[in-house]
Amino acid sequence: MKACCRPLHNAVSLQNSFSFLRRIKSKSRPQTFRVPAYSSSKPLAPTRARRKHDTLQQWHPTKARSTSSLIKNDEATIYALSTAPGRAAIAVIRISGPACMTVYRALCPQSLQPKPRHATLRTLFEPSMTLLDSEDEQVLDANALVFYFPAPHTATGEDILELHVHGGTAVVKAVLAAIPKAIPKHAPNTIRYAEPGEFTRRAFYNNRLDLLQVEALGDTLAADTEQQRRLAVRGSSKVLAERYEQWRQKLLYARGELEALIDFSEDQHFDESPAKLCASVARQIRQLRSQLQANIESASRGELLRNGINIALIGAPNAGKSSLLNQLVGREAAIVSSEAGTTRDVVDVNVDVGGFYCRFGDLAGLRKQTQASEMPQIREVEKEGIRRAKDRALKADVIIVVLSVEAVKDSASSKINVSIGAEVEEVLKQIDIGSQKVVCVLNKADLFANNHHLSNTRSKFRHHRALRDFFDSSETPLFAVSCLNAHASNIDSKSDPSGIQTLLNGLTKLFGRMTAAVVPREHNGTSNNSAWAESLGATERQRLLLLQCLGHLESFLAKVQDIDQNESGAADQGDDVDVVLAAESLRFAADCLGKTIGKGESGDVEEVLGIVFEK
Repeated sequence: MKACCRPLHNAVSLQNSFSFLRRIKSKSRPQTFRVPAYSSSKPLAPTRARRKHDTLQQWHPTKARSTSSLIKNDEATIYALSTAPGRAAIAVIRISGPACMTVYRALCPQSLQPKPRHATLRTLFEPSMTLLDSEDEQVLDANALVFYFPAPHTATGEDILELHVHGGTAVVKAVLAAIPKAIPKHAPNTIRYAEPGEFTRRAFYNNRLDLLQVEALGDTLAADTEQQRRLAVRGSSKVLAERYEQWRQKLLYARGELEALIDFSEDQHFDESPAKLCASVARQIRQLRSQLQANIESASRGELLRNGINIALIGAPNAGKSSLLNQLVGREAAIVSSEAGTTRDVVDVNVDVGGFYCRFGDLAGLRKQTQASEMPQIREVEKEGIRRAKDRALKADVIIVVLSVEAVKDSASSKINVSIGAEVEEVLKQIDIGSQKVVCVLNKADLFANNHHLSNTRSKFRHHRALRDFFDSSETPLFAVSCLNAHASNIDSKSDPSGIQTLLNGLTKLFGRMTAAVVPREHNGTSNNSAWAESLGATERQRLLLLQCLGHLESFLAKVQDIDQNESGAADQGDDVDVVLAAESLRFAADCLGKTIGKGESGDVEEVLGIVFEK
């Protein structure tokens, strides 16, 4: 495949080389990269049509990106405050566009041009100053650092000027107000404040960032936990983009074989029959399907890291769910009372557990009204709370079942009654074992007489009919904790007498297994398993496009009827294969991969014909 794709790669390399020569030839003229969507001149009709779909999800400007590096001098210069607003030691103001040096000369009159990519100390002056103004009135910031980055090797692909000024509110406002005054009204270059995300948009148009790196940049800025930061780092690399492009080239190669069969079967002699050729392509597509499935599953797991792991605490009333929540989050997040049914609504708390972003939900106690029960009658408010608790539990990623532990009244010996609750068992029957995880917590461990009694109770509930299906034989999914008095509990641990830290460590290990990357079967156990960890960085947009691509591959395999599994009858089945429809399925699949990396329609005639004639 690499040999077939080499002419395309060489063609792109030659094109880039000639573009570089054109830049050198016209270097003496003032230039800037053109961004069609933000041209100060009247846009053409195709540009106006794109404005309706001017989002990364809806429009993937392949041709716009390839031509956006053309040098023009009529593009508007943009500026904005790059650091967070508010009082700080330093504030960074970024300016991007052809008028950067014009702004510099207006703010720093009679000063030498700064050396590219070197910090230069300058005094910033008011551009509209007059001879009547005093020197104090003219100075905006007496000690500002200025950085000049000439195009094209910059963050946006354009000339960039950065002003590192003092972070006082008044200083920042004065400098921001002075920047547009630096450009004369009748000057060919205009300047305006940048729209949200416009610096990144220009970087994308000028091929400084690909679409996947743009999405990873958003994850980097939004990361709150260590795992979210690592996820953003995975997405910022080019591994995913290169993998998607490699898959797309495989589909183009496979489609080229089928296109050759369609167009030249009557004029040329092929060594393989149509059936055998389809069988060979089907085997390649089946292997690609396995890799796609693994990538899609990893992307789903990555969403748990990006959006947070949803955790629900369920149990009978007065089981200690609110007390356990307070211990887990380290603060009084929920009201704790000896009265049963204190929690009526869902109490959500966001917390960082071992670097994982988690959303804990303390739910109403689950119970049924019976005549023999000593509990008060269930009223409408509590009934609604129970309904919401069940609904939230069925949507959670992890369910923590808090077992109800009560001391038997009027008992000479210290008997303990431990139960799950009928309503809790009903909820556990509806849980999806494949996608939801269950952790059991035996609360109120301080009520047990000794550690032997506690261990026997834990062993008993590991084989409970409602819980045994969720237990992993290699782990210990039933934890014992004490929220009342950590030092007086009977948990056999000197370093963690309450058992809370042991529970948190167990949850962290569980989260790690839930968010581990999926490796295709043919790559499982090989040395490059770590490379598939980059799949966790795939966004929801990428996952949906990969799902569409997978659907087209399934359609292709259905059309070729899996004839490669029965090569003895392949000659008889070859006439039944609709090669045209099969090739269309591959084209649609390649289109989805092209949209994933921002290349738009991937079924270009030149690429397909290049592969056909090369073969």
